[in-house]
Amino acid sequence: MKRRIVVSMEQALSLTYATLRFVHLGWRVIRLESTPLGPGLPAGDPNRYIGSRVADDDRRSYFIAPNVGKEAIALNLKDFRGREILHRIIRTLGVDVFCCNTLPGRYKPFGIDYETLSAIRPELIWAGISAMGPEYPDTPGYDPMIQAMAGYMETTGFADGPPTLNGIPIIDLKAGDEVFANVMMGLAEIAETGRGKRFDVSMLQAAASWLITTLPLIDFDAAPEEYSRWGNAHRKFIPTNVYPTKDGYIYMAMGADVQWQRFVQIPKFAPLARESRRSNNGRYADRAAIYKEIGAITAQHTTGEIEADFRRGKIPNARINTVPQVRELAPIKSRLTRTRLPGGKTICMQPMSVDLPEATREYAFPPKYGADTDSILHEVGIAADDCRALRAEGIIA
Repeated sequence: MKRRIVVSMEQALSLTYATLRFVHLGWRVIRLESTPLGPGLPAGDPNRYIGSRVADDDRRSYFIAPNVGKEAIALNLKDFRGREILHRIIRTLGVDVFCCNTLPGRYKPFGIDYETLSAIRPELIWAGISAMGPEYPDTPGYDPMIQAMAGYMETTGFADGPPTLNGIPIIDLKAGDEVFANVMMGLAEIAETGRGKRFDVSMLQAAASWLITTLPLIDFDAAPEEYSRWGNAHRKFIPTNVYPTKDGYIYMAMGADVQWQRFVQIPKFAPLARESRRSNNGRYADRAAIYKEIGAITAQHTTGEIEADFRRGKIPNARINTVPQVRELAPIKSRLTRTRLPGGKTICMQPMSVDLPEATREYAFPPKYGADTDSILHEVGIAADDCRALRAEGIIA
């Protein structure tokens, strides 16, 4: 695959995750950050300064994993000279993809709108992430507020508890995956048309596209209980749920009536067998009693004992692992990606979503703020003396 060049005006998580996936492909990713906003204010991506101190003050723990293997430049796009430098980079380097996750209202003033950049490079793929799309140019958006807006919090947690936030920023990650997928589609189209393309990812719309098991139920006149909070139970497949054991908990999933038949053939659970429970619809009607009866049995045995029963009965199940335990799972441990601190310590990170042939699993540590500004400006023909003057005037950092 051709090594593409991506310039990404990125901050926070949604877009940094998308461009990390390009890093996994071996592409060159140049992250574009703003020049300092004023005395006492942190420079560039706010996520640089979130979490425990890892290497230095602008590379803290929350920033590291999404930004390995990238380069970093800082330009003042409020000044026409900063915009001219960006346009020169896109033209001279032959940039394939430009991404941003700033407010749509800033596209034109910053000179990053699709019309401007495609006039410079017609083959450019342009992708933007925003809260609700360009129709809402001044609406900011972060994962938790979109989870609230898109109904995710109404579907998460227990029925007798408050709306609950998902523990993983799934909407940020969903939006990032949409950028990745649509950029790939755009590159495929270029092979046919020779022209670039624009993609706008609305975090709200992307999140709502995942409401496939809930939103359509409204027009089916479903009761609210069918799409509201169910705790750890599945809304449809009974008795999928978390059950206590002597030494913890176990999750048991059941997606077919034949699995129920195998389940009640396990001696421990044979007393649950009823003719009325042979179908999922019958179990749905009797779900409260079934949950209670299963939990009373599992609580008398260790997790390992219940696991062994379920394994013999071919009943899908899983221990409820802590994050450190996940890292030790055999299918995960051998696939972890890595980076190295400036002092040499190896840091293990999440695996790639899919194994890629010949892909490396070790990436350069994230760059300091503006670390590559001068080298990239030199690459596009801007002399060292000019860089010093631009820095003195606040055009680069």
